[in-house]
Amino acid sequence: MPAENAIHLRRRDATEVELTAIPWLALLSEDQRQRASAELKVGDAVTGDYICRVGRPVTYWFGVVDGLLKMSTDNSEGHSMTFTGVPPGGWFGEGTALKREPYRYNIQALRKSVVAGLPVDTFHWLLDHSIGFNRFVMNQLNERLGQFIAAREIDRMANPEVRVARSLAALFNPVLYPGVGELLRITQQELAYLVGLSRQRVNEALTFLAAEGVIRVEYGGLRVLDLSALRSDFFDAKLASSPR
Repeated sequence: MPAENAIHLRRRDATEVELTAIPWLALLSEDQRQRASAELKVGDAVTGDYICRVGRPVTYWFGVVDGLLKMSTDNSEGHSMTFTGVPPGGWFGEGTALKREPYRYNIQALRKSVVAGLPVDTFHWLLDHSIGFNRFVMNQLNERLGQFIAAREIDRMANPEVRVARSLAALFNPVLYPGVGELLRITQQELAYLVGLSRQRVNEALTFLAAEGVIRVEYGGLRVLDLSALRSDFFDAKLASSPR
């Protein structure tokens, strides 16, 4: 059975705890929130499960309650390009849902994850009835545009430390991923998949960034101590010129 069908068959109603982790529900009126909560489904994804695949029709607008997903696509030569990771609190695919077009990217679970889905018809109903929901989606689209532009820039960067720094900054975006906070639960291997480098090279880059005082490697994750430094051009230049 294809992996993208497996999570669909494991869908269930969201628990109260899972509903509290969905950031846009609080922006709805009571009636709107009740309808959305009743129609939301969650699926328990295992490592390797596809939530979306290129060419498949859109049926849900998806978000991550827990876990970590990867957004990527393959070019005509068969090489994969990763756009970003999607950590807890992140919702994605609003552009595809708005246009009701087939997916142009793959979304795959990098670990066991809980993924929420709002039916696309309910997504459009909320757009028609909720100003707060419209503002949330508009902010998502705006942030996502900047994220994809940055992803193309990161893909062209030769300096591994700069690539890791910018990729981490993207994962700590408070608008797109409000569930992350200051601590991201991620392994070095998972980060390597997202950045497109070897685990050893990612480890070296993280060691460098930790020595600079901008991150701290903790058990099971990474804590950002200076997000503005990870994003800054000045820091990029410092990384590029520092001996390693």
